[in-house]
Amino acid sequence: RLVLVFQAFSLFVKAKELPTAAPCPAGGEGVRWRCCRQAFEELSGIHRHVALQHAADIGQQSGMAAPQTAAEESSSGSPAPAGKAGGLNGLSYSSPEISCTLPDTSHISYDDLTCKVGEVLLYYCYCEVKDPEKLCAWQKALCQHLHLTGKVRVASEGINGTVGGSKVGTKLYIEVMLSQPLFKDVLCQEDFKSSAGGSHCFPDLRVGVFKEIVPMGIDPKIVSYKETGIHLSPQEFHREVEQYLSQASQGQSDTILLDCRNFYESKIGHFQGCLAPDIRKFSYFPSYVDENLELFKDKRVLMYCTGGIRCERGSAYLRSKAVCREVYQLKGGIHKYLEEFPDGFYRGKLFVFDDRYAICSNEDIISACRYCGTLWDQYKLCSSQHCRQLVLTCPSCRNKGLTACCAVCQEKELQVTSRASGQTLKEECECTQRRPRVPIEDVLRRTLDTGK
Repeated sequence: RLVLVFQAFSLFVKAKELPTAAPCPAGGEGVRWRCCRQAFEELSGIHRHVALQHAADIGQQSGMAAPQTAAEESSSGSPAPAGKAGGLNGLSYSSPEISCTLPDTSHISYDDLTCKVGEVLLYYCYCEVKDPEKLCAWQKALCQHLHLTGKVRVASEGINGTVGGSKVGTKLYIEVMLSQPLFKDVLCQEDFKSSAGGSHCFPDLRVGVFKEIVPMGIDPKIVSYKETGIHLSPQEFHREVEQYLSQASQGQSDTILLDCRNFYESKIGHFQGCLAPDIRKFSYFPSYVDENLELFKDKRVLMYCTGGIRCERGSAYLRSKAVCREVYQLKGGIHKYLEEFPDGFYRGKLFVFDDRYAICSNEDIISACRYCGTLWDQYKLCSSQHCRQLVLTCPSCRNKGLTACCAVCQEKELQVTSRASGQTLKEECECTQRRPRVPIEDVLRRTLDTGK
């Protein structure tokens, strides 16, 4: 089948009378292909473009039968052959709700599009996606076309992405996303959160189809984003937190300020007076709620997370328990709050899931070195090969060789280096052994702490 594709592609290029090679930019290698006023440095890039934009033309030029659409399958009563229902790459590009176009980059220099200095975008959009596979393929082609790296999760319930690249590339990405018919009226410019960074913040590009766009571990059909809490703007949330802290200082608060993130996130930065569950994964959050229902009984809950997406499903799950008086959530998450209130009630760093680990808006350091206790909030991966936990070790302690998350991991690191290469050890150290999977909060203790 690949041979047929290459032959069809050659016929298409010949018929279009496209130049088959052109000089590359300084420092480039190979040939540059041009089509639809776009330049492609790699052959795989032009293949993706042709598959997305010119599948029908290829079929006509090569004499190959055009792939059946879903409608044709229905009318004929027989499905298309396996692997051919969607043209060249096995995917259908005829569904009207997704426009698989790529932006014109012919007017943009290669250097501007691949510039190391850029930004990282964080966004999500809950909506009904009838063809997640198709949306996934288009997203991958779009990010590669714009030289973006990062992670994009696609599901029938929507899309969730964190991508990095040049400012030219990210700007084009936003424009294309906003023009996508699938996201019309549900995605807007304000839904994209940006921070300084670039494509170097991620090791590669990962785009995939999943059951959930944020892994809570609950079927979206059982707990839907449509049952979410009341959204508060950063300004409204700021006023609520201000009132909560004032009442809590007098022991009169009926509100819980709930951090929906993992413990290692809240450890280096959080809102003052918050309840930060000591959980390692968001998929533990439903169990945390179940085990601590008494804590939330008749309470007003103010929820927040990094960009807002975890609160969408998290608040829906909390509301499904019918114990809270009211459930609110910070729209746009901490990201948007810090844009409005860099010196507000959130103190410390904001943890991010890329190679930066954290970004800052204020000078506060609220965490300490694992070994000596000095103020420190810059994470590093545990040096033990079997462990993937993050550790806070200051430069002084690192220079002493204290680079693991705990003494057990430090010892296992020595074991691994002395054993045969390729052997792995199970992640099992003090950090995981002493932390319960789902902590149970002391309701009375929590009430007293709030009063303080």
